[in-house]
Amino acid sequence: MNAVDIIIKKRDALELTKEEIDFFIQGIATNQIPDYQAAAWAMAVLLNGMTDQETTDLTLAMAHSGQIMDLSHIIPIEVDKHSTGGVGDKTTLVVEPTVAACGLPVAKMSGRGLGFSGGTLDKMESIPGFRTAIGQDEFVHLLKTTGLVLAGQTADLAPADGKLYALRDVTGTVPSIPLIASSVMSKKIAGGAHAIVLDVKIGLGAFMKTIDDARQLSRLMVAIGTLSGRKVVALLSDMNQPLGNAVGNALEVKEAIDTLHGHGPQDFTEHCLTVASHMLVVGQKAKDLTEGRKMAEDALYKGRSWEKFRTLVANQGGDVSFIDNPEKLAKAPFIEDIPAPRDGYITEINAQTVGETSVELGAGRVKKGDPIDPAVGIIIHHKVGDRIKKGDVLFTIHANDRDKLEDAKVRLLEAHKWSDKACEPLPLFYGVVQ
Repeated sequence: MNAVDIIIKKRDALELTKEEIDFFIQGIATNQIPDYQAAAWAMAVLLNGMTDQETTDLTLAMAHSGQIMDLSHIIPIEVDKHSTGGVGDKTTLVVEPTVAACGLPVAKMSGRGLGFSGGTLDKMESIPGFRTAIGQDEFVHLLKTTGLVLAGQTADLAPADGKLYALRDVTGTVPSIPLIASSVMSKKIAGGAHAIVLDVKIGLGAFMKTIDDARQLSRLMVAIGTLSGRKVVALLSDMNQPLGNAVGNALEVKEAIDTLHGHGPQDFTEHCLTVASHMLVVGQKAKDLTEGRKMAEDALYKGRSWEKFRTLVANQGGDVSFIDNPEKLAKAPFIEDIPAPRDGYITEINAQTVGETSVELGAGRVKKGDPIDPAVGIIIHHKVGDRIKKGDVLFTIHANDRDKLEDAKVRLLEAHKWSDKACEPLPLFYGVVQ
């Protein structure tokens, strides 16, 4: 068996065996297969696709290229959620403590932002002292004693995926649906997840621009789950406009805190309750979504979610005075409200433009390793479908530089589209794949 024959077989649109996939992925993990052969194979996959079985074999091969966490001796079922990335998506900060407050332990491994899509670890690190680098012993201890831990993924989990993704990022092969699906699912399986809720974003601020592409990706990830003995549910959610109002790290933490106190933005609160309900069902804590919804609402509105979040921050070294008094969180030196230039109905708030503008302000990174300013970002005050009067505050910019603020103002005004006629608000969800 050799790499060239496997590349040629996929180039000719033939189905690879499990043994061939295992050989190739192990070769990537151990540096026995050079980058140029891995890149050629990834392009062949992009062009010719993979069957469900091939994609499942690829997922498991990448998961088993490193350490597999087994938490079954601590908790009966490990439940995880994964978002495919978006703008203003701070759901983990509300959903995880809500689910844990309902008695379902959550061991969450999250990532950092790259491009216009924000990262959970970056948001949490805007709380002074909060540690996302958690060793395995501490990870297990926190899960066992508190039922909630939020950490960064270690290099030992699915290392072949990390190497392959780095190649995909520079060879034009990121959009391959089998490669996206196996990348997401390999990390979840390596992390020990038995039940997974996927939040698959669709629209201008998402990697999947159309419902058809999102449904195809979701169906494939659910199939991988089924073939590998996991329970997977995928929610198709909108990302044409930012989720909630805040975009930017400390600003999103403040909005999550508001939501945990029961007075967050309506769309964000509803999104969190929906995701939490599905997690409680797949985690066998609720018999159906109606019961799951009631459990999640009770935890959120009776303060138990907030107390769980506060415990999470304290356990991982965060200074709880900054979340008890969110005004202490980092604040930008330049803050300006921008008025609406006209009367009318908002027909579009381009989520990608908002996300990219936030990155240019310093809230995100263009490449890994770039520094992040936790204080900067944007508050979008309205939603598609809202009727606005000229002079109403349209958005607020938090900047560390006057020139950046002026540039952001121009881009964000262009991101808003208008009509004199009423238009429908955007849906939060487009369906469920399971």
